[in-house]
Amino acid sequence: SAAAAAVAADTAAGRGAVGRHRRQRLRARNGVVARHFDVHLPLVGDRRQRCRPLVDVCELAAAALRHATVAVCTTSGVVAAIATAIVGATAAATAPAATPPTHFPGAPDAPFATEPAFLRPEQLPLAPTYRLTAPSGAPLTDRDPGQLAGKELALQFHKCMLKTSVMDNVLYTAQRQGRFAFYMTSTGEEAAVIGAAAALDSADEVFAQYREQGLLMWRGFTYSDFTDQCTGNDRGNGKGRQMPVHYLSKKLHYQTISSPLATQIPHAVGAAYALKGTGRIAVAFFGEGAASEGDFHTALNFAATLECPVLFLCRNNGYAISTPVGEQYRGDGIVGRGPGYGITSLRVDGSDFWAVYDAVQRARSEILEKNRPMLLELMCYREGHHSTSDDSSRYRGKDEIAAYTEAFNPIVRMRRYLEAKGWWDAEQEKRFLQEERNLVLVSSFQLGKIKNRSI
Repeated sequence: SAAAAAVAADTAAGRGAVGRHRRQRLRARNGVVARHFDVHLPLVGDRRQRCRPLVDVCELAAAALRHATVAVCTTSGVVAAIATAIVGATAAATAPAATPPTHFPGAPDAPFATEPAFLRPEQLPLAPTYRLTAPSGAPLTDRDPGQLAGKELALQFHKCMLKTSVMDNVLYTAQRQGRFAFYMTSTGEEAAVIGAAAALDSADEVFAQYREQGLLMWRGFTYSDFTDQCTGNDRGNGKGRQMPVHYLSKKLHYQTISSPLATQIPHAVGAAYALKGTGRIAVAFFGEGAASEGDFHTALNFAATLECPVLFLCRNNGYAISTPVGEQYRGDGIVGRGPGYGITSLRVDGSDFWAVYDAVQRARSEILEKNRPMLLELMCYREGHHSTSDDSSRYRGKDEIAAYTEAFNPIVRMRRYLEAKGWWDAEQEKRFLQEERNLVLVSSFQLGKIKNRSI
């Protein structure tokens, strides 16, 4: 304070570091403080060393003043700025020391222990699988899951799964006939995809893998839209520049499928970051095989630390092409990884349409409420081959496929539920399947009449 007063008195009288000649030279530089402007304190020898913090503050203040205008840097303004800086530094230097930390920054809430407490995976509880109906279609609680939507919506759900199944069968055969190069079905995973689609908002941005055609169908993609993309003809919205089943639709908020595995997961996180505060979320679909990629871990960490409104939906269908889950991971599936990144997670029976529908609805609401990501692991079984380039009989037996299909086929499960409610019957389903098959065939037969997209 004494030093500040001395500088102020000396400067105000025009006798100190900021004298008349300095002020004149400041004015001559078009309102910009001269480069050689500095501050001299009446501190020498040991006194200067003892007051080093004050000297540093003054030098910083002088540096700041070099970029100020003359209008601001009047004599009184300079003195006031320097004096204020000195007083602030003095207060900081004399302030009592902060309370010493008691925990490490990397684990601020973790307790200490005098005995080693190893986290052994076999001792941790397994995440349960959420379901609302049994494989027989019977409700498992007193609450009827049909109350989540009502009769009309329930029938729409079932019909959309049937349409997806019919289209998969026809287009799989069309690929075998050489009409286009490649195809992938979603047989056995219809409820996991369409149940999620029905629970999302139609404006939520979807970053899919390659078995989410049911979501597009729920949002309004037609049979012709699917066949046009698969053949890459002149009418397709992919303009012939993508592989078959690499669907896209800007109108339906469905981002273009990417062939490299798991690249869509961090893309979804980036989109979610941009969607903060809009009432929309981003959704990333992927298989358990993609969760072995580095992009999965990067995406979850970014989503958690940046608090992005994104929903991670993992379809765990038992196989990453030919690699069974027993050779993919040793932990508690994919759901067990979420808490490690600070992400709320849930395992769901992906063959139970109502469980998926309810879980995704709840997750979406919580994501928007808390502005944080969530992870759902949807358990299902891939009944078909990985793709038309795969022969699954070389790594799994027919008995296995038959057993899992009988136990967990989502369409059969939903049909049993609807029949028990009196909302649907076998004759209606037979008639509906034939009608939809005819529509897909018409769309497929028209392919030869549409020219291919010019390269």
